[in-house]
Amino acid sequence: MNPPTILKVILGDNSSQRLTFQNGLPGSVKELVSEVQRQCGLNSNFRLQFMDALFGNEFMNLTSIDEVQNRGTIRVIPMTETSPCTSVPALHQHDLEESSSLSSGNVDTDILSSPESEASSSRSFWPSLFYVPQFSYDAELKLEQGNAAYREKGTLLNPDPKLKSNILEGVVQQIVRYRVYVTDKQFNMVGEALISKHPCLTEKGSLTGYAGWKASLKNKLAIYRTYLRKLGCREVMVNSLKHKPEGKSSAAFGIKKPRRSEVNYCPPYPTGESDVSLDSVRVELLSDVKKRNNREMVRTKMEKTFSYRRYELVRDAPIIRDFQARWPALFDVSEINAEFKCITTMPLQSRFFSQLDVLSDRLLKLFEKRGGQIGKRLQSIMADISQDDDVDVGRECILKGLCVYLNEDPENLVREYTAEDEVLNQRAIEETTLGICVVKHRDATDRPEDIGIVLEGQVVLHDLDNVALAASMLFGLMYALNLNYPPELKYSFEVLQKVVMELDGNTLSKKAHALKNRFHQ
Repeated sequence: MNPPTILKVILGDNSSQRLTFQNGLPGSVKELVSEVQRQCGLNSNFRLQFMDALFGNEFMNLTSIDEVQNRGTIRVIPMTETSPCTSVPALHQHDLEESSSLSSGNVDTDILSSPESEASSSRSFWPSLFYVPQFSYDAELKLEQGNAAYREKGTLLNPDPKLKSNILEGVVQQIVRYRVYVTDKQFNMVGEALISKHPCLTEKGSLTGYAGWKASLKNKLAIYRTYLRKLGCREVMVNSLKHKPEGKSSAAFGIKKPRRSEVNYCPPYPTGESDVSLDSVRVELLSDVKKRNNREMVRTKMEKTFSYRRYELVRDAPIIRDFQARWPALFDVSEINAEFKCITTMPLQSRFFSQLDVLSDRLLKLFEKRGGQIGKRLQSIMADISQDDDVDVGRECILKGLCVYLNEDPENLVREYTAEDEVLNQRAIEETTLGICVVKHRDATDRPEDIGIVLEGQVVLHDLDNVALAASMLFGLMYALNLNYPPELKYSFEVLQKVVMELDGNTLSKKAHALKNRFHQ
């Protein structure tokens, strides 16, 4: 395993970011481009340059990965931003989609690039730096003249209705590449990016300089969602009034939208497919899953019905027992990995383990410093690490210790049962909403007899190898089944999502933010 590598990435004027590659640099420039896209949230075409010490630290085009060293500096050069009178060749869309699907880490399950899956993988993560798109030719000419006047005289541009409409339309089209429901903070990012690229559009008398643009974009996006609903966009249709609970007719009540950095929250059906055709595939899966050596067929049909399954979950929120009866193939380690990657475009199991291992030393140091009753509980849990060199035991202790450190009870996550007390065990499981069940013999000192996952009073997955694997699968099921985090473990799951898995890591609660800050003290 290669040592971690850290790079400084220059994104633009007064904008740079530090990237960490836990397993060393990728094997090629193409893979490095893909990883920069993913970690920096870039979706435009670009090339990379490296700082060449042989020529006075000037930037040179990167053609070989050997030119990049640990703690080196690379720079992103956009290839799609052109002035109205110049043209720069851009990569074909197919090449961009292909490069963006690569990853420098281990991949649990690849997303198919077949036509059936293209529609469900069209979205991307919300970028850390929003990219303002190119507008129409005449709009760019007006903006170029306005920016020139602003630089020379400080004159602000008062856009005419046609120019304003063109800008709003272009920005909204860029926004819906990521999501159709946007938070207030994300609208602020868009507004800041707009006046940063085109300072002549700054609004006089506004504290932020973009308050009016922000209000117009909100209104424009709301109108566009109405248009999408009429076209049959399921992510919007699921929030139509006819799907609201009885007595809750408000359009704003209980909006179903991505809240945990889901890229494909409620994607459209594959081209040419309908409820009837996809449900027939689901029925076929009921018999396919019972056949031996039929994994590839099951995987193909599960990927084909991904959007149908997501719409059912988001729209109806079925109870687990009924959903498992309809989709038994989903409750399998490989399928949970595949489903998670379809939803987030990120591998689950390998990333969960590798990131947890990377943070283990820092967490152990924090656990050692903690005093009081929490400190004593942490010492008791961490004692198992010193007695056992098994990496799985170490991961289990870290997960339990994390719960304790966040002032949550680890028994709400991992519950141990005695194999001899079957009646009591069944009764306890039926009263459990969510958790990991570990069945041991009363006098057992070796590995447990069974490790499983309990959801809504029933075991949905069992015969897992260790508690850490069960924790990763439980986390994956939260996404795959569109479940809310349980209140008694909300901080533990938040840290697993935003700190360990780095999904939506820019918006942390005070408790999670304090934990992350202590990593660097």
